Amino acid sequence: MVGAATIATFFVAGLASLFMAWSIGAGSSGSTPFAPAVGANAISVMRAGFFVGILGFAGAVLQGQGVTEAVGKELIGGVTLSAEAATVGLLVAAVLVAIGIFAGYPIATAFTVTGAVVGVGLAMGGTPQFGKYVEITTLWVLTPFLGGGIAYATARALRGDALNEGWLVPGLAGLVGAILANVEFALLGPPDGSASIAATLAPVLPLPGLTATVLVTLGIALAAALVLARDVARDQAGAQRRFLLVLGGLVAFSAGGSQVGLAVGPLAPLLSEFDVPLVAVLVGGGLGLLVGSWTGAPRMIKALSQDYSSLGPRRSIAALIPSFAIAQVAIFFGIPVSFNEIIVSAIIGSGYAAGGGGVSREKMVKTVLAWVGSLVLSFTVAYAGFTVVDALLV
Repeated sequence: MVGAATIATFFVAGLASLFMAWSIGAGSSGSTPFAPAVGANAISVMRAGFFVGILGFAGAVLQGQGVTEAVGKELIGGVTLSAEAATVGLLVAAVLVAIGIFAGYPIATAFTVTGAVVGVGLAMGGTPQFGKYVEITTLWVLTPFLGGGIAYATARALRGDALNEGWLVPGLAGLVGAILANVEFALLGPPDGSASIAATLAPVLPLPGLTATVLVTLGIALAAALVLARDVARDQAGAQRRFLLVLGGLVAFSAGGSQVGLAVGPLAPLLSEFDVPLVAVLVGGGLGLLVGSWTGAPRMIKALSQDYSSLGPRRSIAALIPSFAIAQVAIFFGIPVSFNEIIVSAIIGSGYAAGGGGVSREKMVKTVLAWVGSLVLSFTVAYAGFTVVDALLV
């Protein structure tokens, strides 16, 4: 039977998780998805904060399971995080993220949460999971090069004369449609899993599984391209803005699916002990993201949209496409990833396509230092903090 003290500690851990969810919603998941669209004057700051909250909540519930379980169960071996450890880790990470929000610098949330969870886990006597660390570090290191590189190439193509923009933008929409067709959703899968739109529709066709899935993917991609091509033919500038808003919505949805795991992941090992279903925790974390987006995101949206680069619609589109793709890769493999890192890298890449595009090098350097410092600091403070708490509870 679970004791009253343990229940109280779990309650405190839940409050810490909500605080973390608010911090993430006000920071990375709430500010980054629509920052390029705001920078391109396609949507206002306040309206962006409203829609990103709704879409982030949906993503948290429909795609949040993978990263949640990875953060809670795959970063440390040999021990199960206790309620006290989860509380310390979440509080350390949330405070660092909140400091970044009010200081105007986007702290990489995945860095702080990962460092804090590993810190408290090792302080409990757990063993490092180097295989998972390599997987995570690989994506973290590749993200600036892949996101920035793809954004740069896309922005250059959109600005150049070699390719007809009337065909290129619909082609990009088709690419986004193909990715979306293979994104997995909890509602489409079995009770304990998920499935993509393409995989769900493929059995309708009298063809082998892989062939049918490819054909469904191509069909959805073609439909997306044709819809945007028709829109471009009527109003090219308006079509770009509408495409940009759709991309912002997809990135916001992906942000919820990824970032909610950073807020509620440390609670995952405790759910069976307290007989709490994972979906209930995902809903609670999604609500925390939503409130954070509505109350704290506008400040960071402004910082990202204006301080890093002066973006037009073309460069904003170029920034959001790789952001959406990288986010979904991270969700698929259950890797905690920072949306600040994804979006900032893509914004910088698209900005350089215009010869610099107003990119602030000083801001870039300070941001990278903040990312690295948050990882080291969160690990150190969480390790020391839990060691002290554990000694006091003995």
